[in-house]
Amino acid sequence: MLKIRIIAAGTIKEPALARLINEYIKRLGKYCSLEISEVRDESVPARESAAGIEKRARAETGRMLERLKSEAYVIALDMRGDTPDSEGLARKIRELAGRRPEIAFIIGGSHGLHQDALTRADYVMSMSRLTFPHQFARLLILEQLFRAFKIINNETYHK
Repeated sequence: MLKIRIIAAGTIKEPALARLINEYIKRLGKYCSLEISEVRDESVPARESAAGIEKRARAETGRMLERLKSEAYVIALDMRGDTPDSEGLARKIRELAGRRPEIAFIIGGSHGLHQDALTRADYVMSMSRLTFPHQFARLLILEQLFRAFKIINNETYHK
């Protein structure tokens, strides 16, 4: 069974969001082995300099990169990445399923991922050109993974 790992900055504090995330984790259990790994997110003071923000983003990203396995196919979620449709994501997962033992998605904190993550990534993907809170990205990728597996298995859901 394909292993999917999501490595994300911060914890989910909103109970309603946590319930939705847990629902998709449960649904995905039929299709893959799923692991969510959280790293401490960096708090950034309101008047932090650009250099300070970069330093904090690098530290946060470094904690995520430490959790990656060398054989994992890494997909960095970043607003500058490609924006596949649901069928495109399903094709990518189908292609990778036989070639890599693990697909790892990395989700940065409120200031995004440091360039180090984009350099390490095998693929950089954007969920949308819209801006969302980083906690929503976790729910969105879980829903899209569920949708992708439904597409891969020719099951109804995605239309």
